[in-house]
Amino acid sequence: EREMLRAPTLLLALLARCAAYSAGGLLRAPAGWTPGQYVPPRSTQPHMPIGVPKVAYRVPGSSSADWIDIYNRLYRERLIFLGQEIDDEICNQIIAVMLFGDSEEPGKPMYLYINSPGGSVIAGLALYDTIQHIQSPVITCNIGMAASMASFILGAGERGKRVALPNSRVMIHQPMGGSEGQAEDVRVEAEQILKIKGTLVTMYAQMTGQTRERILSDLDRDNYMSAQQALEYGLIDKIVTSVDGP
Repeated sequence: EREMLRAPTLLLALLARCAAYSAGGLLRAPAGWTPGQYVPPRSTQPHMPIGVPKVAYRVPGSSSADWIDIYNRLYRERLIFLGQEIDDEICNQIIAVMLFGDSEEPGKPMYLYINSPGGSVIAGLALYDTIQHIQSPVITCNIGMAASMASFILGAGERGKRVALPNSRVMIHQPMGGSEGQAEDVRVEAEQILKIKGTLVTMYAQMTGQTRERILSDLDRDNYMSAQQALEYGLIDKIVTSVDGP
């Protein structure tokens, strides 16, 4: 206990002696010395932040570049990515980008790169309608997996310019749904799913050139296709094997 009490006392004594030395001039700065200001070295290149991928981009008219999300940077070049499950949020974002790009430069092609497991049929149909509505042709490219509703979006691209990478895959199947509650509610939900299925069958037939009977048969189960099989089926028009793109 005595040692524990001595430590603060010794520390206070040491601080008092330092103050006395400073007052006496022992710690005084040399003659002729003036305080300076540290100037960090100026870098000609911005530093890449750690975390979300970002790239440097200088807005026209600005003297310096800012870090922006890499996808936002690509949007400015009319390059759009669908790389997640299809839902209302992602489809609304893509639709907004397409509408803005079409209003800025109507008729200039947009590129939609797809690697998605599919998702909401209603959200996907909204994106499909937008692709058909705008003046700018939308070139779709399967870069990984275009499953379920994503395969539908792949086939919705500009005819003759729907492409895929060699090792990409496609999966088509019938729409799924689930409901609970009263029997009448279940019946209404089932009727809606059947109507949506009929709509998708008709559109798939238009996209691919296959008969409705063939489409109905192929949608009965999870039907996987390689890029070559998707080409033969009519969902895509070309397999891209070089960096030249579509």
